[in-house]
Amino acid sequence: MTTDRSNQMQRAKSSREAGYSLVEILVVLVILSLIMALVAPRVLGYLSRGRSGTADIQIGLIESSLDLYLVDLGRYPSESEGLEALVTAPEGAVGWDGPYLRDGELPQDPWGRPYLYRLSADQLSASVFSYGADGVEGGDGENADIGL
Repeated sequence: MTTDRSNQMQRAKSSREAGYSLVEILVVLVILSLIMALVAPRVLGYLSRGRSGTADIQIGLIESSLDLYLVDLGRYPSESEGLEALVTAPEGAVGWDGPYLRDGELPQDPWGRPYLYRLSADQLSASVFSYGADGVEGGDGENADIGL
């Protein structure tokens, strides 16, 4: 009988020692919170720069497609035709050899809005741009215009 009692006491003692105390759990949570407070702003900064970089690359690809359109048709799409002319032949577009964009689709900017298109007054140059995260002309950082 004494061996049963001592085994029970030993099991009870070891089960109490096997768990974590509330203080230990709180210390771990505080340490994790401090690490997240230091790391999170850095990660968010990388994400915003990544979106701007993606927009820059996409704008370059769209502008290259516009140059191919220029070679085939001898002109850039009018502002009324817009960038859609790169994926769908405009009416009366003799020499159109598109679609000029991969998958035959216009990409959206990284913030989910269509890219904007502007033809110069002399119609000798075209620009593609995005107003950035805020979708409004001007701004700094992630809200800065891209491609202008």
